Amino acid sequence: MKKVLLGLFTAAMVTACAPHTAGVMAGSNGAVRVDNTSFGKEVQVTNIMARPEGGFLRGTGTIASQVSTDLRLQYKFTWFDLNGMTIDDEGVSWKSLKLHGKQQMQVSAVAPNATATRFELYVRKAFSN
Repeated sequence: MKKVLLGLFTAAMVTACAPHTAGVMAGSNGAVRVDNTSFGKEVQVTNIMARPEGGFLRGTGTIASQVSTDLRLQYKFTWFDLNGMTIDDEGVSWKSLKLHGKQQMQVSAVAPNATATRFELYVRKAFSN
């Protein structure tokens, strides 16, 4: 009985936390993933481009609001090498961004080292505690 209650409690906690971390991902390889459909209707990530810059890869993308109200967001770039392994993902933090109604903003970052071959741009809703 204890195991059943513990399992239900764990499932409830995981479900309750899901909207705070789920968002939208767009990759330089053309992949797009929407983990939260209601958030996916509020924000769009477009114009994903990767270009070399001084021996490193620079990634850019446009984050666009699809609603008329202000949005407080966070975004981060995750870089991958030729083998698909993440590069220095622990050292990259989420950056804050505020978009006013229907506003769009271009964001960019440079790869942490020269072995990066692609990136993914993640966007999520920012929640204050």
